[in-house]
Amino acid sequence: MANMNNLTTLIKRLEAATSRLEDMMPTGSDPSVARNGLASLPESGLTAPRADVEDEPSSSQTQLAVAPLPPAIDDFDALINGDVKTFVNMSEEIGGLVAEQSAAVLRAFAAERKFLIVTTKAKKPDIQSPVYMEVLKDLQSTMGIVNDIREANRPSPLFGHLTTVSEGINVLTWVAIETKPVDTITESLSSAQFWGNRVIKEYKEKDQTHVQWVQTFYRIFTSLSGYVKQHYPSGLTWNPDGVDPLQANEEVNNGDQSSTRSLPPQPSAGGPPPPPPLPNFSNAPPPPPMPPNGVPSSRSPSDMGAVFDEISRGEAVTSKLRRVDPSSQTHKNPSLRAGSAVPAGPVRSDSSSSRGNRSPIPGTKPKPESMRAKKPPKKELEGNKWLIENYDSNPPSGMLEIKAHISHSILISRCTKTTIRVIGKANAISLDNCTRVWLIIDSLVSAVDVIKSPRFELQVLGKLPTIMLDQVDGAAVYLGRESLGTEVFTSKCTGVNVNLPPPGDEEGDYVERALPEQMKHVVRDGVMVSEIVEHAG
Repeated sequence: MANMNNLTTLIKRLEAATSRLEDMMPTGSDPSVARNGLASLPESGLTAPRADVEDEPSSSQTQLAVAPLPPAIDDFDALINGDVKTFVNMSEEIGGLVAEQSAAVLRAFAAERKFLIVTTKAKKPDIQSPVYMEVLKDLQSTMGIVNDIREANRPSPLFGHLTTVSEGINVLTWVAIETKPVDTITESLSSAQFWGNRVIKEYKEKDQTHVQWVQTFYRIFTSLSGYVKQHYPSGLTWNPDGVDPLQANEEVNNGDQSSTRSLPPQPSAGGPPPPPPLPNFSNAPPPPPMPPNGVPSSRSPSDMGAVFDEISRGEAVTSKLRRVDPSSQTHKNPSLRAGSAVPAGPVRSDSSSSRGNRSPIPGTKPKPESMRAKKPPKKELEGNKWLIENYDSNPPSGMLEIKAHISHSILISRCTKTTIRVIGKANAISLDNCTRVWLIIDSLVSAVDVIKSPRFELQVLGKLPTIMLDQVDGAAVYLGRESLGTEVFTSKCTGVNVNLPPPGDEEGDYVERALPEQMKHVVRDGVMVSEIVEHAG
């Protein structure tokens, strides 16, 4: 029975390959052979010259045949040409920054495809070695571009869309997870849904295109999860008998899969169709530069065909991208906003390496050390927003102090083992992807929003209306006498304790109260009733 199933599967694949070949041969001209890409592209120099073999008829031609790609690569191509391409088309309907970011997502999937081809040809390197980092460089760079578009356009009305995608792009890091990579896909989907569901809520009564766009993005995770379960359930596999990773990477970049061979000339009629073309990733022109105002114009649907052709050609697409020097970035230099033009500054050509130093925001699990890079600490006031990022410990003064105004919002991200003191009454505070952060505040107008920040502690000295905790593992909240009316909302949280002051004006120790984690759900009279599980004894 198993042999019959394998035979049926093989027949279906042969029929599909034959159909593709027939579509690619509308005329009698010489077929072009493409390599390492997602589509067949014409390329000169790949057809063997005539009369290379003695006594060969002058009308015949020696052609190059390429061994078929592994099933894992074929299925990954189907995923890109299916759900990923559908997502890009939906993004084009919205246009603007959303379309720009979706093109970067497609380039990231193309970079991961190239990495998967390398693993089929090369031995596994040490994940801490420079060789491994070199092979992953293109994937890191393209993922960083997706996140950079979000970071550079925070004031955009489509910031929720950009954040949904930048949170979800971490799904491509499954290739660096040695066990259970599907868990990384699930966590990335959860991160994307936190923002994507907000987009659905905002647009479900206004424009269904945005709702369908989010749902199309979610389908990529479902398809990728099924793909990984089928081909790499226990982690990425390499070729134990393969070549050196750098050699394999160079071969893939140059379009040489070391699988070509000369074939006898084919008869002029009645013969089988030529071999299927292989994808190509080389010699692509760079993408068009960003407009001066930083907002890309909407493209017509015909332009997307050119985009697909370009991004399918590999690392040459991003090799000529220019990175704006920090001295010319308006979001880092408020003084530049007063003028209409940005002064010229030095341009760094090493775009790939600079992009690679910017790791996307990780999910619940820390990003693999092999793909992480440290950034310098940052404490800046941009307009009415404080940005606190990348602190790995307390500053020499012993505590990080922020003097806030009632109109200020404070965004804290990627900080570790840091004590932050907010002096004065601020508007709101958001804490994202931090570990062991102690936050001390006076009062807030709105709320403290904590996302994916384990071992978090908060002390409230004045008044605080709301605390929202999402995916927090271990938290301690100390309320003052003025903040006993604070509302606490939790979602997917464990080990959250609220400490209350002694009643009245009595002096004494705080009293710890644990927030429930277990709920019981039961149907009563046709209504679903939820109750807290209480343990006695």
